[in-house]
Amino acid sequence: MADLSYISTLPSANQALFHAKIAKKYSFADIAEKLGRSETWVAAAFYGNMPFAQEDIDGLVKILEIDPLAVEAISPAVNYFPDRASKFETPPRDPTIYRLYEIVLVYGYAFKSIIAEKFGDGIMSAICFTSKIDKEVDDEGTWVKITLRGKFLPYIKY
Repeated sequence: MADLSYISTLPSANQALFHAKIAKKYSFADIAEKLGRSETWVAAAFYGNMPFAQEDIDGLVKILEIDPLAVEAISPAVNYFPDRASKFETPPRDPTIYRLYEIVLVYGYAFKSIIAEKFGDGIMSAICFTSKIDKEVDDEGTWVKITLRGKFLPYIKY
C-alpha cells in the first residue's frame, strides 16, 4: 500500500494516477505487465522520478480508465521533465527507505571497492539501470531480494 501522506505532496497528475491505481486495486506489477514496463520503473514514474513516454500515458489512460486531461501535465507533449528525488529528505524518516539509505551508508564503500576491483576505475550508472524486487521464503523466514543492475561506465583517462 502506498504512503498516502507522501502522495499528497506529488503533482496533481501523479496523484490522479495513484488514486486510479488504488480504486482499481492494481499493483505496480499489474500495471507494469499491461504497459510492458518493469514494476520498479512504473512505481518510480508514478512518484514522478521517471519520464512517461506518450505511449505510457495513453496506456495508463486505458488501463486505469482515467480522463486524459487528468494526466496531461506529465505528458512529453507538454515538455514534462521528472523532478527526481526533490522531496527526498536526508536522512529519510520512513523505516523502509531509511534501511535502504543505511545499506548505502554501511556498504557503499565496500560496493565501490569491489566494483573497482572487478571492473576498474568507473561508476555504476543509475541512468542506464534496472532493478527488480522479489520475495523469497525459506525455513529462516521471508526475505526481500532487491537486484540492482547498472551499466558500468569507465572513467575516461586523459
